[in-house]
Amino acid sequence: MTPLIPHHDGSPLYVSNLAPELGETVTVRLRVPSGYGPLSAVRTRSNPDHEPEWTDAELLGSADGWDWWEAPVTVRNRRHGYRWLLVHEDGTIEWFNQTGLHRIETLDAEDFALVAHPAPPAWLFDSVMYQIFPDRFARSAQADRHPTPDWAIPAAWDDPVDPVLPGRSQQFYGGDLDGIVEHLDHLVHLGVNLLYLTPVFPAASNHRYDASSFDRVDPLLGGDEALVRLVKAAHARGIRVIGDLTSNHSGDRHEWFQAAYGHPGAPEEDFYYFLNDDNTEYESWLGTPTLPKFNWASEELRRRFIAGPDSVVAKWLKPPFNTDGWRIDVANMTGRLGDIDLNAEVRQLLRRTMEEINPDTILLAESTNDAASDLQGDGWHGAMTYPSFTRPLWGWLCEPSGEPYLTAEGELRTEPWFFGQPIGGMPRYTAKQFADAVVRFTASIPWRVRLGNMQALDTHDTGRFATHAAPGTVPVAVGLSVTLPGVPVLFAGDEFGLTGVDGEMSRTPMPWGTEDEPDAAARLALYRDLIRLRREHPVLGTGGLRWVHVDDEGLVFVRESEEETVLVLASRGDVGVSLPAGVVPGAAYAEVLFGDATLAVADDGSVLLSAEGPAFAAWALPGVAVP
Repeated sequence: MTPLIPHHDGSPLYVSNLAPELGETVTVRLRVPSGYGPLSAVRTRSNPDHEPEWTDAELLGSADGWDWWEAPVTVRNRRHGYRWLLVHEDGTIEWFNQTGLHRIETLDAEDFALVAHPAPPAWLFDSVMYQIFPDRFARSAQADRHPTPDWAIPAAWDDPVDPVLPGRSQQFYGGDLDGIVEHLDHLVHLGVNLLYLTPVFPAASNHRYDASSFDRVDPLLGGDEALVRLVKAAHARGIRVIGDLTSNHSGDRHEWFQAAYGHPGAPEEDFYYFLNDDNTEYESWLGTPTLPKFNWASEELRRRFIAGPDSVVAKWLKPPFNTDGWRIDVANMTGRLGDIDLNAEVRQLLRRTMEEINPDTILLAESTNDAASDLQGDGWHGAMTYPSFTRPLWGWLCEPSGEPYLTAEGELRTEPWFFGQPIGGMPRYTAKQFADAVVRFTASIPWRVRLGNMQALDTHDTGRFATHAAPGTVPVAVGLSVTLPGVPVLFAGDEFGLTGVDGEMSRTPMPWGTEDEPDAAARLALYRDLIRLRREHPVLGTGGLRWVHVDDEGLVFVRESEEETVLVLASRGDVGVSLPAGVVPGAAYAEVLFGDATLAVADDGSVLLSAEGPAFAAWALPGVAVP
């Protein structure tokens, strides 16, 4: 049996105010199994201005087999870290932080953290996101009237995606924004309420991350008026819309770059890193000449792009467009080059502008690896990041087929793509390793920021999870995406069971008209059911997370609030788990929410869970009793 241990997280069960001001005192609570220790003292240890500060906790009372301690913590820094100290009567000392319980001192970076920057809008935590790559989603009747651009290789909607350059970036299916409008009811039926569009600005590629302007919507997508129509129609259905900006670079056709390229002394010269006197050599994203890198030391670039009500950032948040926020492409590299690091300045300026224009908007970063250093609440509300959920999920639940595929250069490979990592294949993880990775890569991120991280099975930059999913594991993966802390994400086509070996090959045109085919219908029903689970139980958005059992085959956790508890079981194989009495209070009142698993309460109060794997199951339980 899994032993009972103390617990604390950043949710309202344990923290009195998730959006404190500097100087404000917040009450924090620690939940300790009755009889644990016994303890002679419980304290918090903060580190304001890098000088330790202690507060004593008092025993609040007991309920359902748990003792509750509470202590005051005064918020002295914008990111104020704290941890718990447990003093046992026998002299044993334990520290408790975001990685768990320890017998030696712990790292400040892994402390719990209160954030005294303005909080994101509450709707972020209630969101289920749907990502659309506009060229591949739907063509309206107007799309046939758009001329084929000079860079494009035209493709019919049912043509296969070309994996080899130049087709990868130039194959053109012609989806447009009015095509999205025509299918918004599909999103409503799924239950999603946040739409994320990859770039809509004019460019010389199908992905449009090489913008030639940020001041207008690509006419191939229907122009500015089409975006106005889309946002208005989405809002009428209760769906918010965010866009995608490249803060690290523009395209080489961009009007700013063209004004400076080969023109020394041009006002836009300082927008980029030119390397010679003729302004013909320059820094670019990973050496790609079509993506010249921005130099954020330029005050004029900041003014035009980010700062104030007339900037690019502000324009699209204001009427008539009224978008609801931004996802920032390559946010991790933005403002960084060698010994230059302006990233914090840029993300903070972005957020200030958005708060001034419309504080009810969100700001998400692309930071695909360890994002913790940038995710401390001073700028990004959350991130599209992969090591804290997506990559370990693949490692646990995928079973590579070894099927050959072509790279961008036309080379044949059988080694499965794994997020661009040349590691000789795809790692094979146990359920415990999956859980360990989730803990490791979220331990240095404040709870409030973690709730804004995108929980994607895949995106437009990755292969599709279904490509290598082991038999029966798709429900497990989707179930975890909607029940673990963070924003669930569907990449358009996931709900049809589409596959793709890597980022470009996953950008498959939507198979409209196949909804009633058995496989597609079953996958659509799965997504609708699990999204409904997320939407109908607010605790899955903002409640605490407590792991109650983890082994190599499966895991069990609860999401908790005073109002409700959701108990979750996920496994790749057959699973049988016995939880000690008191681990899951109220289990006798459990109601099945999803899945085919057995929950039984023994005479001694222990809880027995079993299922044939792969399995994903969830139960509703009463809320947590707090004295």
